[in-house]
Amino acid sequence: MNKAISVEHLKYAYPGVDDTPDIVVFEDLNLQIEQGSFVAILGGNGCGKSTLAKHFNSILLPCGGKVYVYGMDTSDEEKLIAVRRCTGMVFQNPDNQIVANVVEEDVAFGPENLGFASPEIRNRVDRALKQVGMYEYREHAPHLLSGGQKQRVAIAGVIAMEPKCIVLDEPTAMLDPRGRAEVMETITRLNAEKGITVILITHHMDEAAQAQRVVVLHGGKVAADGTPEEVFSQVELLHGIGLAAPDTVELCWELNKLGFDLPLSSLDPDDCAQILYERLKV
Repeated sequence: MNKAISVEHLKYAYPGVDDTPDIVVFEDLNLQIEQGSFVAILGGNGCGKSTLAKHFNSILLPCGGKVYVYGMDTSDEEKLIAVRRCTGMVFQNPDNQIVANVVEEDVAFGPENLGFASPEIRNRVDRALKQVGMYEYREHAPHLLSGGQKQRVAIAGVIAMEPKCIVLDEPTAMLDPRGRAEVMETITRLNAEKGITVILITHHMDEAAQAQRVVVLHGGKVAADGTPEEVFSQVELLHGIGLAAPDTVELCWELNKLGFDLPLSSLDPDDCAQILYERLKV
């Protein structure tokens, strides 16, 4: 597979205030993300998840090392627009990304700024709203929508620019369970049906479990990297860095401490329930 993003020996530090020292986030971070993949990035507060995400479309630039987006050096000023066309960002609060008073006008904002003609903008807006299931709300006022609907409009605004990759920085943090489910269904479908590379920054283990790959950051380094089953079965490692595995894994792990021999790879509650039934029935 082709590389969507390549992080090579990344160094980054936030400048200190007055006489305080710089705050070092990364000293030598290396990470490769394949085109068309769905990757979840986990980690405790302050581990650098959002800092890393902002390197993927040149919001932040490396202090050392390199970040490449589809082969383009993010530090190259001449590539800035091209990088941002390839990688769209969706942030935690959708209200911070909605700029218009009508849904379809908001989704049109990005393509307009890229200089597309009106017919192309119309086509892009309609396609994007249909892809996130918000076409019927195209003439509504965004402030009247639910949190999940607003976030889907924000995602539509990004995909209307037709990026190859979407980076979502804790997009469900401010949503209720229904809104979270709406957003997760949307981005999972975009990845599966449209082949868009999805990078999800999250602290919800059940969301990360829906990805194809999970990367755990700790202390500015990659602490774990693999499929959800591979990563979440490392319960002791996760606990050691202040994280928990999904509830199904935690349950099996606790039962194993009591003498049972249960697999730690069941992430789906129904699958876990079936395993428990088979193993524990008298």
